[in-house]
Amino acid sequence: MKSGSTKLSSATSQRYPIIDVLRGLAILMMFSYHFSFDLTYFGFMQQDFYHNPFWLNYRTLIVSLFLSLVGVSLSLATRHGFKTRAYFRRLGLLIFFASLVSIVTYIQFSDRMIFFGILHFIALASVLGLVFIRFYWLNLVLGTGLIILGNQVQNAVFNQPWLQWIGLMTHKPFTEDYVPLLPWFGVVLLGIFVGKLVFQKQPQAWLQNWQSQHPLMRTLSFGGKHSLLIYMLHQPVFMGLLYLVSLTTA
Repeated sequence: MKSGSTKLSSATSQRYPIIDVLRGLAILMMFSYHFSFDLTYFGFMQQDFYHNPFWLNYRTLIVSLFLSLVGVSLSLATRHGFKTRAYFRRLGLLIFFASLVSIVTYIQFSDRMIFFGILHFIALASVLGLVFIRFYWLNLVLGTGLIILGNQVQNAVFNQPWLQWIGLMTHKPFTEDYVPLLPWFGVVLLGIFVGKLVFQKQPQAWLQNWQSQHPLMRTLSFGGKHSLLIYMLHQPVFMGLLYLVSLTTA
């Protein structure tokens, strides 16, 4: 990325391929989850995504990987200064796509619309994370504390519609995707800590120089570099294809 006022050397603007690969892996896992959900939605299989421990834990794993990488990426993106143009461009895209998700899911699911899903959360976390980007050990302690708080504390006050984005509810809200501030911001803070620990404090040469020409690694890396666009496009593609199949088998 380029700052509006500062030109960075190739070493300074270095991208870590392993981050793209891990993000691509999260995309691949998300594909399998959403495609299975879509198969159930169209009646091609029967799975309980709201109560089955396997699907609940699998979703938690996927979201945890995505959001920890949000923290790592935020740490890396600001390690040589705040790049205003690149930051606000991505934030604007996140807000736009999050709003689009809410509109589309309102049309499709009505009462189960997504009002605070993963894109809404990432947009907010990208702003709040800037406050903590300068800290190191505090992010480890606070991140762990927020995860514990978000998983252990519940209060009916947070059941009110205007507070549901925070978390701490006594029940999951009626929505297709819910990623509240707590406990998930704790995962982002841990990601910021890991970004500083692994990639800034004592970066290992293999992390900086690691490359793989294996087709799978290159595919995952491509997915990781274009994760936001892929996220927005994959469900319309999946749903459209399955809808066409459903017409032929009706």
